[in-house]
Amino acid sequence: MRHAIVTAGTKGLGKQVTEQLLHEGYSVTVNYRSDEQAVEAMKEAFSEAKHRLSFLKGDVTNRHDMEALVDSAVERFGRVDLLICNAGPYVFERKKLADYTDEQWYEMVDGNLNSAFHLFRKAIPIMRKQQFGRIITYGFQASDHTPGWLYRSAFAASKTALTSLTKTVAIEEAEFGITANMVCPGKILGDMKESSIADSRRQPDEETPVGRSGTGEDIARTVLFLAGEESDMITGAVVEVTGGMDVLHSHRA
Repeated sequence: MRHAIVTAGTKGLGKQVTEQLLHEGYSVTVNYRSDEQAVEAMKEAFSEAKHRLSFLKGDVTNRHDMEALVDSAVERFGRVDLLICNAGPYVFERKKLADYTDEQWYEMVDGNLNSAFHLFRKAIPIMRKQQFGRIITYGFQASDHTPGWLYRSAFAASKTALTSLTKTVAIEEAEFGITANMVCPGKILGDMKESSIADSRRQPDEETPVGRSGTGEDIARTVLFLAGEESDMITGAVVEVTGGMDVLHSHRA
């Protein structure tokens, strides 16, 4: 049985990812920060799969919490096949770099970049021994081209660095059967993060060229594809799931 680790996997975009993995027969270790209610709801929804599901509370900005997450997964399930860095702190206030506080800057860097480093360093040796691994990170549209993003300086800087790190790991670990790819969600807001494609199609969205908003299911489908054993030729890729929308220049970005 393949085992997956998902950060922030109880709500938002991570909820659909966790659910789809369970439906596909994976066992899953889920990191969450504080929402105990979301954990209980997921436990109830997947009570028949409780032997395949584990939860560990932790903050992605905390190195020790990330190391403990991998240790917990290995202790219970004996392996780590899929590492999904779904959690990604974000400063919603639109502000220029000079107006950031130290805390906001370091939260972005620690949560979006350093967390991946600590998870990679713990998980990759395990994947090497298995001769199999799938690492999936999250970025933003065109992050592989290091664009400027007005009012999103700290988030953009940490994610473009993560893009480079993901591509580097893809090269370094290919000989061990490990792939590393990045998924870049488009405009997925509010309830749509946990919603389905079918629900989205019932709510036309003129701002997105394909005519509907992105959903958590869109991201989960992409993650599941990249996680497949037959997807080993895809590594170091940046996959944009935007519906054709120019996210960086959207007035709601």
